[in-house]
Amino acid sequence: MLFENKANTIRALLAARHETIAVAESVTAGYVQAILSSAEEASFFFQGGITTYNLGQKCKHLHIDPIEAEFSNCVSAKVALQMSIGVQKLFMSDYGIAITGYAAPLPEKGIHDIFAYVAATYKGEVLTLEKINSSAGAAPAVQVDYAEQVLRILEGCLERS
Repeated sequence: MLFENKANTIRALLAARHETIAVAESVTAGYVQAILSSAEEASFFFQGGITTYNLGQKCKHLHIDPIEAEFSNCVSAKVALQMSIGVQKLFMSDYGIAITGYAAPLPEKGIHDIFAYVAATYKGEVLTLEKINSSAGAAPAVQVDYAEQVLRILEGCLERS
């Protein structure tokens, strides 16, 4: 399976600590969850995830600040951070990771470049908050590229902590 080695590396890092992770996704629409769930014995480290694709669902399930979400079209560093903390609490996991962004330009909203924000937290503390870009082309390829970047970021956070 795609990214199987990366998923198993993350599994090994978390299993060695007896810790768990949960994922909140928007722009990647579940790709990160699918990859992590493909790891061997995923249920020992992967608590689960949620895909919230609009403002209402992000606010309801992940407790995102609705004013910030409205102002930023749900794409900001603050929203990504709130998503990571929210999913960590929702799934009672040690780690949370979240991504929100654009997989295609939205000229009608003034969005011409595609980008996303990724946040990773550990027990409510920020491990990283990054803006990422993709030049992968069409939206599905961008989503996969973002998912790969999220996994690299997560692996780096786990190796450093």
